[in-house]
Amino acid sequence: MLLANMTAIKPPEFLKALLEARSPSGYEHEVQAVVDKHLKPIADSYEKDAIGNRIATLNAKGSPTLMLAGHMDELGFIIRYIDEKGFLYFDTIGGHDLTIISGRRVSILTAKGEVLGVTGKRAVHLMSPEDRKKVPKIHELWIDIGAKDKKEAEKRVSIGDVAVYDHGYTQLTEKIAAARAFDNRSGCYVVCEVLRRLAKSKKKLATKVVSVATAQEEIGTRGAITSGYSVNPDIAIAVDVGHATDHPDCDKKKFGEFKLGGGPILCRGPNINPIVFKKLEDCAKALKIPYQIEAEARPTGTDARSIQMARAGVATALVSLPLRYMHTPSELMHLDDIEHAVQLLVRFAQSVKKGDNGAW
Repeated sequence: MLLANMTAIKPPEFLKALLEARSPSGYEHEVQAVVDKHLKPIADSYEKDAIGNRIATLNAKGSPTLMLAGHMDELGFIIRYIDEKGFLYFDTIGGHDLTIISGRRVSILTAKGEVLGVTGKRAVHLMSPEDRKKVPKIHELWIDIGAKDKKEAEKRVSIGDVAVYDHGYTQLTEKIAAARAFDNRSGCYVVCEVLRRLAKSKKKLATKVVSVATAQEEIGTRGAITSGYSVNPDIAIAVDVGHATDHPDCDKKKFGEFKLGGGPILCRGPNINPIVFKKLEDCAKALKIPYQIEAEARPTGTDARSIQMARAGVATALVSLPLRYMHTPSELMHLDDIEHAVQLLVRFAQSVKKGDNGAW
């Protein structure tokens, strides 16, 4: 619900469709279908691979090759065991905060369709003072689908089915919104939308542009490993979310200073090619859009870490979109940050010249 007398800026239809898709790592079917619909018609070539990546190419004869990567998978749960009473026990897909799993509505994706459930654990009233201080272990949590017994549950759900939080898109203010999977449907949208806008632009490109919606990032940047090898880019930019630190209980001395609405975050450090970073910064200045700078002393926890090391090495950069409450059911983002990232990468792609390769 919006604040009184406030008009929401509607998100792009493409972004909204991506956010509504349910696609844990290894089960990206719904988001693949959205990407297929919006990218396949405008790409010069369009491929899918055995790990689930979607690879769209524009200006196939251009040089050098620029790869844009945004992962399309999300956190989830996978059903591992059904007990005699019909309760479902699960493991986590991706990095969950175990303290916030219980008491959530979830959507289980089965071959027969969606099954709704609720995550459960022993109520606080039934805990000892010592138990209340403990973080629950994963085997102490379950999903309740209202089944009377194991036989009924097995008619509805199978071992290996996956689930996601049942939280939809909500706009809090004119431009700040909450969603279950801004990580990383926002980055996936950016790299795909850049290709769409470049395809519509009348400005001639020197570079071959390959936008990749990567699979299985949340469990080890797996789609980036395979697509980085197959695309074999000269230059690559990964687009993911980054931590906004403009909220209570976040020590900026430890985590840096980043805010919603402050613009895309440009990373610096050993994972980042300095020439590509400088060109990104120059493009942001030329566009007069806000941007923020992050320092990362190690390989980042993003697709950029894998793409940089593909084949003989790739001149790689990372553009992050500031986000609050990462890996929770209600992640917050500012819509302007997403749009500014699209504008930035369109300008970057148009600025790449033949012979650019990031060698330094």
